[in-house]
Amino acid sequence: MIEITFTEQAQLALHHERFHHPHPRVQQKMEAVWLKSQGLAHHEIARLVRISENTLRTYLNEYLDGGLESLKEINFRRPQSELAPHRATIEAYLQQHPPATINEAVAKIEELTSIRRSPTQVRVFLKSMGMRCLRVGVLPAKADPDVHEAFKKKR
Repeated sequence: MIEITFTEQAQLALHHERFHHPHPRVQQKMEAVWLKSQGLAHHEIARLVRISENTLRTYLNEYLDGGLESLKEINFRRPQSELAPHRATIEAYLQQHPPATINEAVAKIEELTSIRRSPTQVRVFLKSMGMRCLRVGVLPAKADPDVHEAFKKKR
């Protein structure tokens, strides 16, 4: 069990932050550490806050290392695409030479960056850049009314 001595000021700060911090994860951390300051056992704190004992130990070690400020940090893992550093190059090229299909975009991106991605991943990446897929249809020679009328009758 991790032994921590809490000052009265630290307990008051924990008590306040567990209700008033804007992020719910930070509130949860503050609640867990505040319960520790009240002398509850680790298994009881974990049960009340609905976290594992390993997570509780992580919170307590964060508090020991950096105090209240380190508990306020939110460190979610957000993986970045390997295409992100090439974003400007890809965007400039595709604006100049719009691909007709997603497979063509896959090939061009691989040619530019030597990074191979599936069509689904490329579609998501292009969407994150603000691009979108357009569905196009073929209409025969609208300028020639006879051909256009024949096409409409055929359909």
